[in-house]
Amino acid sequence: MSEIKRKRSESFEAYMRRVKKRWQQSGKILQAKKIRFHDRDKSKTARKRSAIHRLTVSSKMEYLKKIGRLPEVQTRRR
Repeated sequence: MSEIKRKRSESFEAYMRRVKKRWQQSGKILQAKKIRFHDRDKSKTARKRSAIHRLTVSSKMEYLKKIGRLPEVQTRRR
């Protein structure tokens, strides 16, 4: 916890602005966000399962495009 005391004639908003600026400079906000949004690595079986699923779905889409059941998507260049 950081030791930041409120000055005598300082408004609460100004105090909070000063505290947030100090936290930003120290890197505490970045560290908290990194912890909050951390994703665990997938296990080996989960990675294999998702890879197999991706391959089956892509092969089904290719088959449907070949037989004409699925319209080919036109990619736009920006």
